[in-house]
Amino acid sequence: MLPAGTPFALLRREGRDVVEVLTGPVVTVDRLADIPDHSLSLIPFRQVRERGFACVDDGTPLSVLRIEARHEVPVAEALEALPDALPALTGGAFDVDDDTYASIVETVLRDEIGRGEGSNFVIHRVFEADLAGDPVAAALTVFRRLLTRERGAYWTFVVHTGDRTLVGATPERHVSVEDGLVMMNPISGTLRGRPDKASVLEFLSDRKEIDELSMVLDEELKMMATVADLGGQVIGPYLKEMTHLVHTEYLLAGRGSLDVREVLRETMFAPTVVGSPIENACRVVARHEGRGRGYYGAVLALIDGGTLDAPILIRTADIDAAGRLRVPVGATLVRHSTPAGEVAETHTKAAGVLAALGLTAGPAANPSTVDGLAADAEVQAALVSRNAALAPFWLRPRDASTPDPALTGRRVLIVDAEDTFTGMLLHQLRVLGLAVTLRRYDSDITTDGFDLVVAGPGPGDPRLAEDPKMVTMRGLIRRRLDTGAPLLAVCLGHQLLCGELGLPLRRKSAPYQGMQREIDFFGRPARVGFYSTFTATAPGDRVETPYGQVGVARDPANGDVHALRGPSFAGVQFHPESVLSYDGIELLRTLLTDLLPASAASKVGTAPE
Repeated sequence: MLPAGTPFALLRREGRDVVEVLTGPVVTVDRLADIPDHSLSLIPFRQVRERGFACVDDGTPLSVLRIEARHEVPVAEALEALPDALPALTGGAFDVDDDTYASIVETVLRDEIGRGEGSNFVIHRVFEADLAGDPVAAALTVFRRLLTRERGAYWTFVVHTGDRTLVGATPERHVSVEDGLVMMNPISGTLRGRPDKASVLEFLSDRKEIDELSMVLDEELKMMATVADLGGQVIGPYLKEMTHLVHTEYLLAGRGSLDVREVLRETMFAPTVVGSPIENACRVVARHEGRGRGYYGAVLALIDGGTLDAPILIRTADIDAAGRLRVPVGATLVRHSTPAGEVAETHTKAAGVLAALGLTAGPAANPSTVDGLAADAEVQAALVSRNAALAPFWLRPRDASTPDPALTGRRVLIVDAEDTFTGMLLHQLRVLGLAVTLRRYDSDITTDGFDLVVAGPGPGDPRLAEDPKMVTMRGLIRRRLDTGAPLLAVCLGHQLLCGELGLPLRRKSAPYQGMQREIDFFGRPARVGFYSTFTATAPGDRVETPYGQVGVARDPANGDVHALRGPSFAGVQFHPESVLSYDGIELLRTLLTDLLPASAASKVGTAPE
C-alpha cells in the first residue's frame, strides 16, 4: 500500500493482539546518544565501540526510523492484508564452511577458554541464499507466516529501511525501561520438539542446562548492577515456549534513573550472543570471527520518551534490495564443547530459523502441551528447585536491607580487572553499609583515604609476568602488602595475591567456569561459585609467607587454594558476588569484619584462627 522504497515497520509485541504499523523517514546517526525520541532503531553490533570494546567494523549503519505515523491493526485484519506467496530460495550455503568453522571452535577452546580468557564465547557464521522476486513482498510473506505459526516470541517484526529488510521472531527481551523499572530477560537452555511431562522434567533437572542458565544469569546481573540503582532482583525461572522448542528463562528487575540511551549503551550486548566476561569476549569474537556481525546479536530499540523496549536481534533474516538473504546463527562454546558438536548446532539452528520463517520445510505447528505442563505441580516444583542453590541475596528485594553497624561508612575501593562482576560486588558491599568506589585497573588510581582495597576479578593468565594488566594489579597488591593496609582479593586478584605470597600457580586440568561447589571455608561449609582456569596450591592449612602466617582454606585432595587469610589481607578464588555463591554475602561480611580493624601496625602478625 506504500510507494516502493518507503520505510516502515510492522511489530507484534508480546502480550498485544495488534500489529503496530510505524512509518516515517530513516536517518543514520553515529551514536546511541543521537537517537531521537519516538523512533525505532536498528542498532548494529559495531556500536559496541562506544563502550571501548573491540569489534570488526563492517560499517553497518545505526539506522533510525523517525516515527511520523503510528497505527494499530488487529492481527486478523493484518493477516488479510499481508501477502502469502512464498518465494523460492536458491543457492543456500554458510559463508564459513564446516571445516573452517570446526577449526575456529577448536582454537577458541584451546587458546581462549583453556587459557582463562573467559567462561564462554559465541562464534557465529551466516547462512546465505537468494530469494526470487520482490524482497519486500517476500519479507511480508515471512512476517505473515510468523504471525500464524510462531508462538512465544517477544517481538515478531519486519523492518524495511528502504534498502534492506529485517524480518524475524525473537524470543528475548534484551532490556526494557518503563516508569523507571528496568527489566532484562536472560534465556538459556533448549528443549526441541514437542515436549511431554517426562521430557520437561528431565530437561529441568539436567545439570548442564542448569549451569548454563546460571552463567547467563550472572552475566546479565552484571549489567543490571550498572543500570539499576540497587542492582537486579531475580524473578523466575519460567518455561518459555516457541513453536518448535522450549527455553528456560529468568526476568531481572530493578529501579533505575539513567536515560534510556545510556541504558542501551551500558548493556551492549547480551552475553548469550557474545560470551563472558563481555569485554574480553568482544576481543575474542573479533579475533576469531575476523569479520563484522552486521545486526546479529545487537538490538532493535523502540524509544518513546522515557520508555524503551529493545529485543535481541536473533532468529532474524537480513534481506538486501537484490534479494540476498543472510541468516546469522551462533554456537556457544563452553569447556565441554566439541568442534563437531558446534558445527552440527549451527546447522540445526539455521534449519530451525529457516523453518520458522517458512522458507524451508519444517515440522508443522502443533497445539502445545507446555502451557498445561507449566502449571503442573511437579513441573512447578522442578522450576522452583532450580533456585534452591542460588544466592538469596539476588532473589529478594533489597529496599529494606539493613547495613552492618561494624562496617557502615568505611570507605572501599574496588579495582576492576576487566570483569564487571565488580558491579555486583559493589552492590553487596553497599548493602553491608560500606561507601564504595569502583575504578578500572588502567585508570588513574589512588588508594589514599580508603579503608580497604579490593583487587577484583578479570580474565587472563596470572603467571604472565610481562602482561600490562598483571603488572598493574600485582603492583597494587604488593603496595598494600608492604604497608599492611587492608586488602581483599577476588578470583584473578586472589591468584596474583597468592603469587606475591610465594604460593605456586598452575592451570587447572579442567576449568572451573561457572561451577558451583561446596567447600570448607575455614571450618564452615559454604556453597560458592567459581569462574576460574588457574589456581594457587598450598601444602597445608597454614603457610608461612614474607607477610606473616596465612590461614588457607583448600581442597584436601589436590591443595587448590579456595581462600586465604593473613594479618591484613584475605583472598577468595570463588566469586562471593555470584548468584552461584549461596553464602556469598555472609562470607563477605565475615572477611570484612576481620579485615577492616587491621592497620599498618599489623603488617606482621598472626592469621585469624
